[in-house]
Amino acid sequence: MRIRREEFERLVGRALDDLPAEFARAIENVAVVVEDEPSRELLLEMGMDPDHDDLLGLYQGVPLPERDSFYSALPDRIVIYRGPICRLSRSREEAIQEIRDTVVHELGHYFGFEEEDLPY
Repeated sequence: MRIRREEFERLVGRALDDLPAEFARAIENVAVVVEDEPSRELLLEMGMDPDHDDLLGLYQGVPLPERDSFYSALPDRIVIYRGPICRLSRSREEAIQEIRDTVVHELGHYFGFEEEDLPY
């Protein structure tokens, strides 16, 4: 499945727009960006096999529950990787669902959920 970068970015934006209002209001100081591929170095750093494992998204920051009242830092960052999602998806509908699932998954980390507690 192939989706042009501009369209992919619009789909990520739509996934964010479709969040329930109570969650959307709670998101503060988070940059959501699209990149084509995770670097080989990042995959190795995460203990993944760059030749066989796909990383769909990544949350970079300090989860909300771990912050104290003096917390101030650059914006947290959520990266959604276009290449792996497109390779995993067999149709446009699957890609849209995977984008939504990945956005929700990475926002779950922002809200402090551990990997095993996330639905996707």
